[in-house]
Amino acid sequence: MASKARGRNEPQPRPIIVKKIVDAGHAGHHGGAWKVAYADFVTAMMAFFLLMWLLGMTDQQKRKGIADYFTPTLVELKQNSAGSNGLLGGDSLISQDNYPHRAAQTGSRSIVIPKSMTGGAQEGDEKTRDRQRFNTLRKALNERMDRSPELRKLKRNVRLVETREGLRIDLVDEADFSMFNLSTNGLLPAAHKLIGEVAQVIEGVPNAVIIRGHTDALPYAAGRTMNNWMLSTGRAETTRATLSEAGVPAERFARIEGVADREPYVAADRYDPRNRRMSIILAWNAAPPAGSEAQRKGQ
Repeated sequence: MASKARGRNEPQPRPIIVKKIVDAGHAGHHGGAWKVAYADFVTAMMAFFLLMWLLGMTDQQKRKGIADYFTPTLVELKQNSAGSNGLLGGDSLISQDNYPHRAAQTGSRSIVIPKSMTGGAQEGDEKTRDRQRFNTLRKALNERMDRSPELRKLKRNVRLVETREGLRIDLVDEADFSMFNLSTNGLLPAAHKLIGEVAQVIEGVPNAVIIRGHTDALPYAAGRTMNNWMLSTGRAETTRATLSEAGVPAERFARIEGVADREPYVAADRYDPRNRRMSIILAWNAAPPAGSEAQRKGQ
């Protein structure tokens, strides 16, 4: 069909433009952005469960140490001192300070660090001095026993061990040696001499003394008024009196105990004669003598 002829004043016809739009909304699901987000989520969850596991594997003391490491509690904050008016505040390092006990210089103070959870330096130094005394005491007791043929035979009955309470000197019975008459608190001559030698050694140290009596599990006959509790306590008192007579001052004795057969030396056989023993404990000077059963665990 022939096109109509355009007049002289008729405008130029406009071109027709066809715009084709392709819907690509589903393409985002095939991208990598969600993978990054998911990887971050998995990493965060792994870190969370690792934190939970660490908290479950540590005790209260270790958790407190970790918390102190990551928190600014080690430095004592002095409000309105050395030019400071708040955390990270202040106007100058050389500003006038206003500590209660200020020195001649201005703007200079040492950092205040609290004592460790396990005790300060003073306690550690005291325990070191205690250990030095204990080592000297071991050597002195061995030397004194070596001088006497009678006591030299009893060296196997003397056990020295460091415990949470202090240095424990165990005087142990055996099948062929007993410190007391059978079922009584009467001290035999050899044991009396042995305790006297122990007294001469511990007399010169300042540590408090704890005496603990032990028996085996052999029961008393029916109708007897004596029992292992009374026997262990009576023997502990006899040991205290012997030490006191040999020169140990009365104020040194912190506690006298009888525990019967409840803390056996040979746990597998409560009737073993070695369970009959006297424990003479020199307590740590760094802490008061322990008394509860929980404090004596691990000995």
